[in-house]
Amino acid sequence: MSIAAELRISVVPTADLAPADRDAILELFRQNYRDANAAYLEKSLHVLAFAAIARDPSGRPAGFALGEARVIDLPRLPAQPVRLAGLCCVAPAFRRQGLFRRLEGAVLDARPLPPAPRWLSAGRMAHPASFRTMSANPTVVPRRGRRPTPWQQEVGAAIAAAYGTASFDPETFVCRGTGQPIGWPIIEVDAAPEEWELFRPVDRSRGDSLLGIAWHPDAPPGWDDPG
Repeated sequence: MSIAAELRISVVPTADLAPADRDAILELFRQNYRDANAAYLEKSLHVLAFAAIARDPSGRPAGFALGEARVIDLPRLPAQPVRLAGLCCVAPAFRRQGLFRRLEGAVLDARPLPPAPRWLSAGRMAHPASFRTMSANPTVVPRRGRRPTPWQQEVGAAIAAAYGTASFDPETFVCRGTGQPIGWPIIEVDAAPEEWELFRPVDRSRGDSLLGIAWHPDAPPGWDDPG
């Protein structure tokens, strides 16, 4: 049995986090980022409704994820179910064992969504490796070599606002930061030059990130129409 299989994952509303849980989340954040920006983490705890925290049998924190499922009135799409993924950090001893996905799944399933023909997934990323899974979805925006359509730009702006982003570029889908870096990943993952193309406008020293959105199981009619 892997170490990760013995972990206990609890999901807590971020508004109800105990001091010990907040301390654990901050420590895990610092284990994953040099010069971790505590103010960015604090803002995320206010914007996103749930935190999933994994602990080993001794109570040692192993990882956390922030996020929530929410119903949002999007342009041309009233009462649209959306899954907003947030920051996720895993302690070094528990990496590469599937814990990242378990944490994200737990936090995004914390609030049931109403039945609907489709739902939108969203996330903000500062490195191409974080975008790989979403970029494989044929409905994803942004895409290399393709300008977002006006409708896609409108939806992107609405999702950026849901994340509390003050400045969003609808052409590049860059969420501009506050002027301070979020932090610098302690472990960098290699990425191919073409994967970096969408991230060229992302200024990590300013705290920027790239917003990605994708539909499941398919996009609404007209999603890719240039309009």
